Amino acid sequence: MKFQTVMQLIYPPQCVCCGGMVDSDFGLCGPCWRDTPFIEGLACDICGTPLPGVSDEAEICDDCQKTARSWQRGRASFLYRDNGRKLVLMLKHGDRHDIVRPAAHWLARAAKTLVVKNTLIAPIPLHWTRLLKRRFNQSALLAQALAKTLKLPCCPDLLVRNSRTESLNGKNFDQRFRTMTGVIKAHPQRRHLMEGVPILLVDDVMTSGATMAAAAEACLAAGARDVSALALARVAKGD
Repeated sequence: MKFQTVMQLIYPPQCVCCGGMVDSDFGLCGPCWRDTPFIEGLACDICGTPLPGVSDEAEICDDCQKTARSWQRGRASFLYRDNGRKLVLMLKHGDRHDIVRPAAHWLARAAKTLVVKNTLIAPIPLHWTRLLKRRFNQSALLAQALAKTLKLPCCPDLLVRNSRTESLNGKNFDQRFRTMTGVIKAHPQRRHLMEGVPILLVDDVMTSGATMAAAAEACLAAGARDVSALALARVAKGD
């Protein structure tokens, strides 16, 4: 305790977003918390996008009513804008792995209605060439930290990308889905882990849902009981 006190005096806790002073490690200061668009209240039961109003029943957004999803239910921690976007980019491109710890708690809060007994957590995979260049898969870091928080099993290489796709940035809804069709498969040595098991897929950002759909289809093809989707950030219309 004395050592921790001394360390806190030398290195006082800082906000993971702005670097300002906070009461405890791995947290957000008041202003950054306020400017982080956490998804509270009513949200689409399938993709997690926030919805207006209040309801005691599951509600589905217009996009999910028009487009069949491969997964059953989904949630996200915050919207991909303001500090939500900043935190994701800091993790993804700024090597800010300290964000993973608080993010795991934000994800756990968002996932509380998705998790059931024997849920297996798995990340959206990167193609090996992108993994080699980036040196880590941010979705795998999030999935492993979430699993530790929830005390659930995690398989970081449950799925693989069998080809490297071009960037989805700038592509419309249909183009994104065509690009991702058949790209993600079950790892041949991990297929047995999915048979009859509920899977929770974790990604850093969900936009159209094309990548998540490809991953969910791979899980179901390998015999998963059902699939849920969880993203740290959700891109909503207008963002």
